[in-house]
Amino acid sequence: MRVGRRVGSSRGLWAGVAAGSAALLVFGLGVAPTSAADGNGRTPLAAAGHDDAAAVAAMSLSTKVSHDPYTNTGPQHKTEAEPDTFAWGDRVVSVFQTARYSGGGSDNTGWATSSDGGVTWRHGFMPGITTVAGGSWARVSDPAIAYNAKYGLWIASGLVIDASGNPAGVVVNQSTNGRKWQKPVLAVGNDGREYDKEWIACDNSKESSYYGNCYIEVDHPDSGDQIVMSTSSDGGTTWSAAQAPAGNAFGLGGQPLVQPDGTVVVTYSADFSAIEAFTSTDGGASWGAPVLVTNTTDHEVTGMREEPMPSAEMDASGRLYVVWDDCRFESGCSANDIVMSTSKDGVNWSSVVRIPIDPKGSGVDHFTPGIGVDPTTKGSSAKLGLYYYFYPDAACAYADCRLKVGYVSSTDGGQTWSAPTSLAKPMQLAWLAQAGGAMVGDYISCSVLNGTAVSVYAIGHKPNGSTKRQPMATAGPLVVTGGSRPASAAGVVVRPGQQRIQQRGVTAF
Repeated sequence: MRVGRRVGSSRGLWAGVAAGSAALLVFGLGVAPTSAADGNGRTPLAAAGHDDAAAVAAMSLSTKVSHDPYTNTGPQHKTEAEPDTFAWGDRVVSVFQTARYSGGGSDNTGWATSSDGGVTWRHGFMPGITTVAGGSWARVSDPAIAYNAKYGLWIASGLVIDASGNPAGVVVNQSTNGRKWQKPVLAVGNDGREYDKEWIACDNSKESSYYGNCYIEVDHPDSGDQIVMSTSSDGGTTWSAAQAPAGNAFGLGGQPLVQPDGTVVVTYSADFSAIEAFTSTDGGASWGAPVLVTNTTDHEVTGMREEPMPSAEMDASGRLYVVWDDCRFESGCSANDIVMSTSKDGVNWSSVVRIPIDPKGSGVDHFTPGIGVDPTTKGSSAKLGLYYYFYPDAACAYADCRLKVGYVSSTDGGQTWSAPTSLAKPMQLAWLAQAGGAMVGDYISCSVLNGTAVSVYAIGHKPNGSTKRQPMATAGPLVVTGGSRPASAAGVVVRPGQQRIQQRGVTAF
């Protein structure tokens, strides 16, 4: 989802994407691996090609950037899921679950790093978190990634799970280059409490009095999804005691963003009944009471583990953009659109607009969005990229549903949008990891840099016998072209909030 400001470059390996005048040519490279689980090794990628002529015709641009190397008993091999990305200069780092368990978490956090804006990639797996990589925790989940410009560190967070299956806390791994990672340090938890859906962000603005601070958001399922925050002022080595916002906030899927003046804004799902936000103006010493962005309402996506989690990003001026899937513009709540609200201050939010990927009433179901914003652009010139999953037919039966990945972009701050591009061949739900439904992740992400949008996402292929084939993939850097399709707040036909009853204590690790 996110991107930084500094400019830099170097070269990478693994999966190459060459840009042409009309489309992208995708291919895979392989090199000799080091240890598959040493945290810094690389595993070879098979040549990635289009599966059939129909996929080519549908612009199936995805190529593999990582795959599950493990063989232990318990998880669903070979699966990867739930990626986050962050970009700083020309470097893009993605983190994701590797070897997903049906009951929660994964064998390890994988990483894929590009030093040339998403064209080529190296990949590996974190050292020292879980037992498969020399650590003490049974599983890890909910990966997120940030960059700290003051300390020159990439910081990856993960939710650790103990041998009894309890989500016990949050750890972070640090790296100077996104390829060689230090062993983890405990940031939050290991105190007998339950934790879920953490996220991390850092203050990279030299204008801020709190330049270099990093912030972790996480919730307590054992206290009705009470959200708490923790702060680091030393590059992620030590962290403050977790504290709740004033008046308390309950929900999950929170994503902190740090504005140029140091104000931290956290948007989150109030357990799928609303999008809310709260702020800190003192470097995380205290947190204000939550405010309502909007009530939400969504169409239940057939067969998928999917809920309307927000994806949030920020432009150069500090304007905040938050997107999620919502059915308010579709008669009878028959399908989801991707919708958006924006704010200058995290307190006052715009009316919700429908992003015009497909016509109203088309029957296409859009969900699990990941938005990116070019941090060198702002306002009516802000460049936005949006990746998402979709069903061509929202009314499909489980056996007939075909999951796809799509992309649209805007060059005017989300006022108008391009036509959609399909990035992956149709996927059957039975091909995918199963965890409370077919699972590609509770979230995906996008980073916009140099006028292009980069994402890493899970795709599924027909299994090899009982072994899944669900690697991480990319379409490389896609140009932010924008278009003439207007976003609009008009035409709400389903009252937000009437389709979903709020339930506290939700867990989603």
